[in-house]
Amino acid sequence: MKFDDLKKLHQKKYRQQFGHFLVEGEHLVLELQRALTRGTLASGSVTLYVSERYANFASPFEKVLLNDRQMSQLSDTKSPQGIVALVPLPEAPTTIQPAGKAIYLWQVQDPGNLGTILRTLAWFGGFRCLLSPGSVDPYNPKVVRASMGAIFHVPLELDVPLAALPDRFARIGCLDLHGESVVADNFVAQDCFVFGNEAQGVPREALSAMGASAFTIAGQGAIESLNLASAVNICAYEIQRAQG
Repeated sequence: MKFDDLKKLHQKKYRQQFGHFLVEGEHLVLELQRALTRGTLASGSVTLYVSERYANFASPFEKVLLNDRQMSQLSDTKSPQGIVALVPLPEAPTTIQPAGKAIYLWQVQDPGNLGTILRTLAWFGGFRCLLSPGSVDPYNPKVVRASMGAIFHVPLELDVPLAALPDRFARIGCLDLHGESVVADNFVAQDCFVFGNEAQGVPREALSAMGASAFTIAGQGAIESLNLASAVNICAYEIQRAQG
């Protein structure tokens, strides 16, 4: 890929056009290499762009040396880290394989929230993440950084309509202040857990139409709601705990 095209990959439309995204920083590149050893990434599919500092970096990926000015243009951070990987976007799944629990996020907007959620799901394992249309692009550099490499270890499905869930999942759970406690046995029995937009939540009429079971995270404080990522973190922990 031409260098001028590489610089465009900070924008979603060009990531989609060229079918690639950028990953910056040694830690994230090491996570890429872990994905390679686990068989989820082909060694010939990634190109590594490095400054002189990383010229001898041990990697199975093809390396291209850049000068400091080029690295600064390619970097998405104020202080370029000197190592950037060009990674192909994963192919959309052609066959749905319902393994493990599904976390469905409806129109999540904050890159930090999504990155944190992916990191949580990767930590516990056994989850896949479904994103609705209108959600933040998971290959946004801010999401990738916030995930700390978890994005390479959590199965992702993009642009999944909310209305498609009942056809795929027999039991759907959601959070509601007046729902059953998440420590109830019925909580972990759900196949898919729906979480809403940071500001507006999930449309109640849609949840009602799909027969979603309501659950709540009990709290005794003065505020009225939890941060989205915090709510997913608690639920993922409870699911793992209940499953033993």
